[in-house]
Amino acid sequence: MKVLIVDDHQMIREGIRPVLSRLEPGTEVEVLEAGNFEEAMWICSRNPDLELVLLDLRLPDVAGFTALSSLQERFPSLPVVVMSGEDDAELVRSAIDRGALGYIPKSSSGDVILGALRLVLSGGTYVPREAIERPASPAGLPQHSPDEVSRRLGITPRQAEVLGLLLAGKSNKVISRDLNLAESTVKNHVAAVFKALNVTTRVQAVLAAAKLGIKS
Repeated sequence: MKVLIVDDHQMIREGIRPVLSRLEPGTEVEVLEAGNFEEAMWICSRNPDLELVLLDLRLPDVAGFTALSSLQERFPSLPVVVMSGEDDAELVRSAIDRGALGYIPKSSSGDVILGALRLVLSGGTYVPREAIERPASPAGLPQHSPDEVSRRLGITPRQAEVLGLLLAGKSNKVISRDLNLAESTVKNHVAAVFKALNVTTRVQAVLAAAKLGIKS
């Protein structure tokens, strides 16, 4: 497995290396490094077998989300996870909206980073809970059961269970196994949940549910 770290601070790159070595037990993880965006693009173009990019948003040769947008445009199938020293909710949403499959604050523990990256590699999207949680409004559900969520959103209790697992970051395949359902059935339930929340993606569903006080 090849992973690219894009960060202009060498200490950050060196600090992440030992964590990445535990990413896939029994599999050698080759870590490539870039200190700026130009170097990152050069490495990506010469390593078509890259499986993951960890990208800092503050690089010396690009501004804002330019690096993320350019990577998405040039290498659309390459998963990019943002690692940033900031965890502002709007920044997280903007990164996800622009195609990042995860957003990991640099203050996260090694275990949190590993869990987030494994989720992304399994097809999920990681959003830090602390960046999206808000105090529940009176209409929200600080403590909720599938039946309560079902009544609140106008979905079935089973669909509410699917929502709970979705909010926990589980993929359709894992949800189907946990609930003993066909994966096609899970997809139908997810579609119903998206419709109830008026969203089209999992990340949007997480954010919409958080606004309602619904958590995993």
